Parts: sequence; C-alpha cells; structure tokens
Amino acid sequence: MSKKILLTGGGTAGHVTPNIALLPKLKELGYEIQYIGSYEGIEKTLIEEMGIPYTGISSGKLRRYLSAKNFTDPFRVLKGFGEAKKFIKAYKPDVVFSKGGFVSVPVIFAAKKYKIPAIIHESDMTPGLANKLSIPSAAKVCHNFPETAQYLPKDKAVLTGSPIRRELLQGNKLSGLNMCGFSANKPVIMVIGGSLGAASVNEAVRSALPELLKKFQIVHLCGKGKMDSSYNGMEGYRQFEYIKAELRDLFAMSDIVISRAGANAICEIAALKKPSILIPLSARASRGDQILNANSFQKQGFSEVLEEEELTAQKLTQFVNQVYDNKQIYIDAMEKAGATNAVDVIIQLIEDITKKS
Repeated sequence: MSKKILLTGGGTAGHVTPNIALLPKLKELGYEIQYIGSYEGIEKTLIEEMGIPYTGISSGKLRRYLSAKNFTDPFRVLKGFGEAKKFIKAYKPDVVFSKGGFVSVPVIFAAKKYKIPAIIHESDMTPGLANKLSIPSAAKVCHNFPETAQYLPKDKAVLTGSPIRRELLQGNKLSGLNMCGFSANKPVIMVIGGSLGAASVNEAVRSALPELLKKFQIVHLCGKGKMDSSYNGMEGYRQFEYIKAELRDLFAMSDIVISRAGANAICEIAALKKPSILIPLSARASRGDQILNANSFQKQGFSEVLEEEELTAQKLTQFVNQVYDNKQIYIDAMEKAGATNAVDVIIQLIEDITKKS
C-alpha cells in the first residue's frame, strides 16, 4: 500500500519552494503526493509545473489591521475549511506537511478533525499568524533559526533549517553568463526582489546603475509586472520578472546578491555561499520578521543589512563595494557555520510519523 502525503502552503514563493525541495526524496521513497493551495496563488503555477496533482481551496487573509476584507475573509476561510475537509476525507493522507501561509490554516484544522498528523515548518525567526494558529494542531514544528525554539512548544520543536532545492546547487556559471549576454571578466551582482517584486529595491538599483555598471554587471529579478522597458538593451544589465529553472545558473555566475530577507530566500543564498546585502521589508509594511531574519544573518557574518528607510542609490553603491571588497570574509563565515541537511531531517520526521499512523 502506497504512503500518501498532502502538502500545503502558499501566498508567496517562499511558502512553496521548501515543499518543492522535498519532492524528489518523497518520490524516491514511493509517496503518493497531492497539494492543496489557493485557487489562483503563485503555488498553483509552481506545483502544476512539477506535475503534482493540485487542488485549490477558498482562502482568506487574517489581518492584524482594519480592513473591509476582515468581514468577508472569515467566510472564505470557513469555505476553505469545508473544502479541505471534503478533500482529506476522500484522499485519506497518512501525513500533512505545511509550509504555512494563510491557505494552510483550514487544511491543518481539517487534518486534525480526521486525526491526520501534521508537520508544519516555520521559516522565520518568530512564527507568523497562520502558523501560530496551526501549532496547537501540529504533531511537530520544524524551524529554521535556533532562536525560534523559545516561541514553540518544547515537545514539538525540531531545528531542521530550511529545505533547499537540490538543483540550485548544480548551476553552471557559463550558462548564466550566456543567458544574460555577460562577460566573464567583470563581477556580477544578482538582485532578487522576491516573487512579488519590491518596488523600492527596484528603484534604488535602477538609480544606482550609472555608478554600479562601471564595475559590475547586474542581473535583476524584479517581480511580475515590474520590468522597465526603458532599460532594455543597456550593456551589463539584464532584467527578468521571475526565473525558475535557470535560477541556479544565475546564482552560479553571481559574486554577490542583493535581496529581500524572506527566510527561504536568504537560506538559499547562504547554502550557495553568496555574500549578500539584505534589504528587509520595513516593520511598517510587515510584521517585522524580515528584519529579525536579516539581523540574525548579519550577526553570523553572512550578510550586511541595509534598512529600507536608509535605502538610496548612493548608500546601495557603498554597501555593494564594501561587500564585494570583503567577500571572502562572508564566504568563510558561511563555510564555517556548516548546515544541517534540512531535506533529510524533515523526510525522516515524515517517515517516522507515517510509520506510526
């Protein structure tokens, strides 16, 4: 009899890519895999491309601020709970693995109703609201930062790190240079605004181009709908909305990375030993988790942190030169830290729980 796992998580790429990182090993072990996400979130595209059966459910956001949607979204969540229950009753998974995001909450609650054990993964330093609601119903809570353990029930917390997609480690520098039309004689900066893009980062990078392009070539992943055609054809600068398969080649050719500080993104950067400048989302625009993530990386000597409030073209150029000139110091710190193989640790947890159930 085949083992069945239900994966869930969505809203941003960071709530999906760790699930994708588990797929090769799960398939190897003979698991039947299905995925629940929102009707039209980024997770739908990413998962369907992997050939995994996908079911969309109704999803609402749980906001900490006043919004008219606070009155309608609870009904969406209830609808999602009904849809998740129906799906789980029919599919009968042995275990659920959740990467968080608001769509995962009704799935975890539905799993609990049918006594299906659930494992959830928290990437950020402190649990987000969706995971906070799910933790009481979970069998185990995997976490990324050692500091997170203090916020979790002792008997559930497991420090795993963040699962990294195996293919990211197999990039080809030459393929990346060819794809961008870059020279091998000039260092490369990769800018990652996150799957949804980051307007302020994009703006600062473009303002700094006249100065940066004297010394560097720049590949800029600027987010869906955030490309600016007036920069097309500029020598040493290539922009893309979002890159999937070739991301590993772009990483391979990059000397330093400028990025938001979403936990999965920065863990991938650290796994690839790329010195970075992290520009966390400001506390005004988020719950402040990216600031905590970035500060942890800075403290470990992996990155420099540039606060969004201080982000100017001049400041960005200064940080780029500082990180590039001292890049070996950051690389040494990342190599010294080592890393747990999160995929193996999480797969072992899934196996243990599946055997019990």
